[in-house]
Amino acid sequence: MTTSGPGGTPGQPLGEVRFLTVAEVATVMRVSKMTVYRLVHAGTLPAVQVGRSFRIPESAVHEYLDSSYVQGMQAG
Repeated sequence: MTTSGPGGTPGQPLGEVRFLTVAEVATVMRVSKMTVYRLVHAGTLPAVQVGRSFRIPESAVHEYLDSSYVQGMQAG
């Protein structure tokens, strides 16, 4: 079985996808767990729900952070 949804590299076997817990994502991003839950519920950060908990593909976290960079303003 292969992935094709958000957060996974297309064609990547599911066994090779590394999933992170909400707490792990919060640590990596240096935000609260509530912030991660908000991102997941808003659909901004794709996740898989397993029972009552969520697992976020590591690649989705990297893609989110890469797309969130902002350019600083130049002093003039």
